[in-house]
Amino acid sequence: METIKIPTRVEEALKDSKWTKAMQDEMEALQKNNTWSVVPLPKGKKSVGCKWVFTIKHKTDGTIDKYKARLVAKGFTQTFGVNYQETFAPVVKMNTIRVLLSLTANHDWPMR
Repeated sequence: METIKIPTRVEEALKDSKWTKAMQDEMEALQKNNTWSVVPLPKGKKSVGCKWVFTIKHKTDGTIDKYKARLVAKGFTQTFGVNYQETFAPVVKMNTIRVLLSLTANHDWPMR
């Protein structure tokens, strides 16, 4: 099986067309979903940076399904009480939803 190096820096990724395509797909998805809007930065404030995270998704047989790139915020640069209020990005796995729905049904809990 071929060993593929997952880039740790954007400069590495840009040298390979597969990773470049993954980055383009991510940017298109972010724009399509209106993930952000460009606004002027308030005086005296710093923006929260971002970085690319790369991974390879495999099929059940171990072959490569796709090259995946995600643009993520560097949330660790935020200051408590200063810029926490407007940044919220919940992420949930489908298995978690299934478990919660199962518990709700089995315990006859109300669901909202």
